[in-house]
Amino acid sequence: MSHTTDWTARVHLVEEDLTTKVSVDLDTGGGRLTGHGTARRNPSDDDVPEIGDDLAAARALEDLAQQLKRTAYHDMAAAGTSREQMADRPYVGWPDASEG
Repeated sequence: MSHTTDWTARVHLVEEDLTTKVSVDLDTGGGRLTGHGTARRNPSDDDVPEIGDDLAAARALEDLAQQLKRTAYHDMAAAGTSREQMADRPYVGWPDASEG
């Protein structure tokens, strides 16, 4: 089965005083999710906005990733996948063909 789709993401960053807040809105075409992240600068640190932007955005993307995983696991359970098959094991990159 072949499948191609486009998802749209919007990243919104706001810096106020020592805090950077980021929201990442994801539109999958079938639903919408929003991840949130925050970074706070220590008053004694140099003012380098890019660091707060990067850290808050990374945290928002991590939040979004967790939401996507919960959605996928919910959908897998609804399709009859057992808990053992959905074990949250470490992974990196594309699955190895030998794992299948």
